[in-house]
Amino acid sequence: MVWNKNSRNTFTPAKKTPPGVPALAEVAVAVTEPRQAKMAGSVLAAAMLLPAIATPAHAQQAPEHAQLSFKLLEYQDYQPNFERTHVRAPSLALVLPVGERWAIDASAVQDSVSGASPRYHTAISGASKQTEMRRAGDIRVTYYGTRSTWALGGALSNENDYRSRSLSLEHRWSTEDNNRSYRLGAALTRDKIGATGNPTLDEERNTTELSAGITQAWTALDLVQLSLSLRHGTGYFSDPYKFPDVRPRTRQQNMLMLQWNHFFEPTQTTLKTSYRWYGDSFGVRAHTFEGQWVQPMGKRFTLTPSLRLYTQRAASFYVDPVPGSEELPPPLPPPGAWPYISADQRLSGFGAYALALKVEWQVSATLLLDLRMEHYAQRGDWRVGGEGSPGLAPFAARHWMLGFNYRF
Repeated sequence: MVWNKNSRNTFTPAKKTPPGVPALAEVAVAVTEPRQAKMAGSVLAAAMLLPAIATPAHAQQAPEHAQLSFKLLEYQDYQPNFERTHVRAPSLALVLPVGERWAIDASAVQDSVSGASPRYHTAISGASKQTEMRRAGDIRVTYYGTRSTWALGGALSNENDYRSRSLSLEHRWSTEDNNRSYRLGAALTRDKIGATGNPTLDEERNTTELSAGITQAWTALDLVQLSLSLRHGTGYFSDPYKFPDVRPRTRQQNMLMLQWNHFFEPTQTTLKTSYRWYGDSFGVRAHTFEGQWVQPMGKRFTLTPSLRLYTQRAASFYVDPVPGSEELPPPLPPPGAWPYISADQRLSGFGAYALALKVEWQVSATLLLDLRMEHYAQRGDWRVGGEGSPGLAPFAARHWMLGFNYRF
């Protein structure tokens, strides 16, 4: 799982999470979404930060109050005896009711990434220390009907060598008894890709995504959700900051996710579990398991420990490094024998885990404070269901995220 600076919505607050919670990439898909990133040798903190949020079985109701949220993320990843990449990302979000049936929610984020650019696999070039800045934002307008909602949104992201624009449409509706709800969504994204130091690179990538989901109140204490996402992209998928790196100009990505939340009435606690399968036309296959335990501590505090397990099969054109020679390019097949090749460790085979703890403090009826801390570790030989990619150095990351939500 690798930090990917140039990713759409990498730190843009998502609309599927509570207001102000940064959507740190697009769930597990992000770990296998190697986009153009000069500092892409570290863990994608995003994929491990997104919690399993309980979705109500009925269509959402229009908000009665405005909400202002702020989040600050601090992230550091490292390998043995070397600190690699540091990220600081403040974000701000606003939810504003408009009349009885409309709402506008918008968010903005500015993330600063500093560190070293990886060369081959986990090797680091000491001469490539740099700092990058990205600014992004999105806005969504939602109409709330009796048992349905319509939402139209747009997002943008800008940095010196990458620009992204997207539009999305979502429809949710529920049954008359409000025990089941359905969701359909579509999104179009256009990316412009360049490269610092190479003014001749001017590429594009266009992506279409379709998604669907169903949420069922199975019992009075159980909520089950099934969702499917299909994404088709055409254009430039290679990484201009790595060599060799030649990837297909089309990519099909599929994701299936199953969630189950159970409420324990005697203790007033909640268990949230999820399983996510991911596969793409590059040959990557991934499985993610996550569990969270929501434990109230009195009337004002809530503790939520969580564990996430991840395993990934390497892309079909990924090339393993030669042990002990990470500063050199990997061995290449004879010219003309390989249409595609990549030494990007994000496409390697590996396993990983993440341990996290979130603390929430309901200061008053209108103010909520929260702090989340996480430790992540990754190894090639931790892959489940087959051998991982050899020769890669152990990888780890730590982060914390502090925020507040104010309702007025």
